[in-house]
Amino acid sequence: MTFRTTISSLATTLAATLAMNMSLNLAAAASELVGTRDITVFSVERQMDLPVTIWYPASHGPEASIVGENRVFEGTPASVGAEPETGRHPLILLSHGSGSTVQAMGWLAAHLAKAGFIVAGPNHPRTTSGDSTPADTPLLWQRVDDLSSIITALSASQDWGGIVDNERIGVLGFSLGGAAAMKISGARAGLEAYAGYCDTWPDMPDCRWFAGGIAYADWEMIEVEPLDLRTIDKGLFERQNRDPRIKSAVLVDPSVAQAFDAESLRQIDIPMAFINLGAPQSIIAGVDSSELAGLTPHGSLSHIDQAIHFSFLAECRQDAKAFLKQIGEVDPICDDGGNRSRADIHTELKQMIATLFTSTLMNTQ
Repeated sequence: MTFRTTISSLATTLAATLAMNMSLNLAAAASELVGTRDITVFSVERQMDLPVTIWYPASHGPEASIVGENRVFEGTPASVGAEPETGRHPLILLSHGSGSTVQAMGWLAAHLAKAGFIVAGPNHPRTTSGDSTPADTPLLWQRVDDLSSIITALSASQDWGGIVDNERIGVLGFSLGGAAAMKISGARAGLEAYAGYCDTWPDMPDCRWFAGGIAYADWEMIEVEPLDLRTIDKGLFERQNRDPRIKSAVLVDPSVAQAFDAESLRQIDIPMAFINLGAPQSIIAGVDSSELAGLTPHGSLSHIDQAIHFSFLAECRQDAKAFLKQIGEVDPICDDGGNRSRADIHTELKQMIATLFTSTLMNTQ
């Protein structure tokens, strides 16, 4: 099985000039208890129920337990079914990478909940762990609809409608989830540009996946036909998916980076904070965000030193590497880029992302 998937002057200025104010705001909003609930949201696009996990600041509830733990990854403490804090909270939509799960991002979602945000994300069908196909991977319009469906469902919900602030909604995406977050923010991608990227860089992870002739169903590897990207529905791939309810975006190693249309990027009017995992010279073409950040009017770009693409996944359990080797895993999902621990990398990411969303969603009133 596989889990594909220099701070800019603007980001530096944010960190330097807003750090004091951000820390005060975060402290004011912080909750000691993080709640979590699993719900289902109906997708009209897919004609099925989506499994959605929500993390939120809680007032009281059961003692926190470890949730989201599995054979490879550590879990995150949260109180299952806890009572949400009263008042209205900004909402952050969370989109995981290809072949991963939203639970693998619980380490960050819980931190954002402590900072006062409600965080909600789906396990996107047919692009999650054990349920993933090359043919479904480029269907970004489905992922975008997943995210928009969550906003609509929570806004209309008896349980969540009174605490989700519909005027303060952001999106956070990693890898393929970053591409979906780009699309829901207004970016458009060209199908021929994406196919041409794979012609030019066939060894990129996503291009190898499309050409590899394997998929996963019910946790079993199956053989499939290699995917020719040019057979994807061009109209759906290139259509405008902007959801005007999105007011801010954080995009971590977004895939499809080489295929986004420059003019569509120039028209995005919300803050777009790009994060690349690793030093500038180490970023692969498939997720290099330098041009994307430069084209968006309110874009910024940060780099996380001594990190790699997989550093955004949850911390690995002590024996995870041996287990992954045993089952034939080829991707270095438990390795990072240097002498830093994944916990240390996560600490930097949590502080950076919380600060970015606080500046764009908390300080808008």
